[in-house]
Amino acid sequence: MDANLRAATAAFRDPRYAPRRLEVDRRPGGELVLTNPTPYATHFQTTSAALDHWAAAAPERIWLAERSGDGWRTVTFAEARERIAVLAGGLRGLGVVGPRPLLILAANGIDHALVKYAAMSQGLPVAPVSPQYGLKGANLARLAHACAVLAPACVYTEDAALFAEGLSAECLAGLPVIAAHNPRPGDIALEQLLGAAPAQAIATPDDHAKYLLTSGSTGHPKAVIITHRNIALNSAQIAACFDDPEPPVMVNSAPWSHSLGANSILHMSLHRGGTLYIDTGQPTAARFGETVRNLREVAPTYHNMVPAGWMLLVDELERDEALARRFFQRVRVLQYGGAALGQTVADRIQAVAVRTVGERISFASGYGATETGPTACNVHWTNERMGLIGLPIPGTSVRLVPEAGKLDFRVKGPQVTQGYLGRPELSAQVFDDEGFYVLGDAARLVDPQDPTQGLIFDGRLSENFKLASGTFVGVGDLRIGAISAIGGAVTDAVVCGEGREGVGLLLYPNPGLPRAEVEATAKAGLEAFNAHAKGAGGRVARALVLPDGPDAAHGEVTDKGYIAQPLARSLRAGAVARLFADPPPPDVMVFP
Repeated sequence: MDANLRAATAAFRDPRYAPRRLEVDRRPGGELVLTNPTPYATHFQTTSAALDHWAAAAPERIWLAERSGDGWRTVTFAEARERIAVLAGGLRGLGVVGPRPLLILAANGIDHALVKYAAMSQGLPVAPVSPQYGLKGANLARLAHACAVLAPACVYTEDAALFAEGLSAECLAGLPVIAAHNPRPGDIALEQLLGAAPAQAIATPDDHAKYLLTSGSTGHPKAVIITHRNIALNSAQIAACFDDPEPPVMVNSAPWSHSLGANSILHMSLHRGGTLYIDTGQPTAARFGETVRNLREVAPTYHNMVPAGWMLLVDELERDEALARRFFQRVRVLQYGGAALGQTVADRIQAVAVRTVGERISFASGYGATETGPTACNVHWTNERMGLIGLPIPGTSVRLVPEAGKLDFRVKGPQVTQGYLGRPELSAQVFDDEGFYVLGDAARLVDPQDPTQGLIFDGRLSENFKLASGTFVGVGDLRIGAISAIGGAVTDAVVCGEGREGVGLLLYPNPGLPRAEVEATAKAGLEAFNAHAKGAGGRVARALVLPDGPDAAHGEVTDKGYIAQPLARSLRAGAVARLFADPPPPDVMVFP
């Protein structure tokens, strides 16, 4: 049998999803409200409750593991509970427990997690900011603004030497600093806290657990208020998407300064009694080797990566059968987020799965924002189609309101924030007349006659623009269509052309491919895309492959994980000028 046919007809491994359920309220004017009525557990309502449970139910099971030389440093649920209680006592001894948060300057790691959960257990909110805020060469204005918003009471850092530049910033002057490694004179060594008497968890469900910074697509960062109940119930909602009592095993690198890594990965592992192997690799050609190293040793049951990571991994899987057999040994669900994953990349992954284990693996994706837990929707049924954002998760309602020819996407559920720290006016503005949080994004139904088939992301309502001719450009549709036509040679695109004669694209290259191959594939894909495009606003006139991927440190990737189009155009102003230069430079593709 032909390999492509085998991949297309092979059975799916059971992803162990619960039955899909959806209630549809069709309102006048084309408005829809979609609600998932599936029950979800409510017995964990603080970040400590799940830890208490698993420390008693599975005390010797590993919760967290991180690299230590050639092996792994691990902490079990029982060990974690004991150390968190002692660290909580140490924080109380410092007198920093109160409404002002603990600012965290650290990469993902076991000590980071233990300190974070110790603080939250005492009702002390944590504010993990991107490590980029405090590393050498950082723009300290970003750290200063974060401190102005957060007003922290204390700082935790994994390494006072590594973060010396950030720790010396004026905005942190006078604050106590807890350092796991290389404490400076006057800093508090983490070991010192481990000598304290343990303190029991006292946080309540309505206490603030975290403040996570988000800038959206433009503007200064805001601090999203996340309560214990928001975190705990969002994990319960996601867990209710599954009929799977087996604890998950994950290898993951998503940063804990963002809600996906902090809540949907780290806390989900705790909520379900699972094991998280902390991956310090990154989806770049230079850093992905560490991820491959980890996946050679650990076979996950669930694996989540951004599209750039999947593009690199599929190359490794295709050329290394031993790695492929290890990876597909027991994985039940693959998931991507942050941007569109090309169907061709997903099809290649399925082909390797079928060749090695004889089964296809269901591919999931989801949607949400820091303000929504983060998860508001996900694909919770067997699926191999890319581009979906799924349906509401249990206990969540989505309101779709017609606006400017699209459906404005709004969310209500127990995972949704109450608003922004110190910004009551803005907090009130982001909720509509029925209490739905308004994200400013659009979605559309796969099949308007059958909403159970799911939703597709339809772009930011604020991102669309007009050409010089007055022709309207739907950025979301054009971007997704062009990326899909190109396939895995690019990871995403910035759509440009406001006030210009035609649409231009800035393309982020697949870091695993030679530039010449990326350019040739992009040119062929866009020619095919244009052959079926309608009107000047729906076709690409020019394109330029950028030298690198999106710059997360400067906010080019939003808190929701996709490209902040207006900000990206501003950050890449030189490339935009080059894209539309007359005559066009040699590296700019021009499509007649």
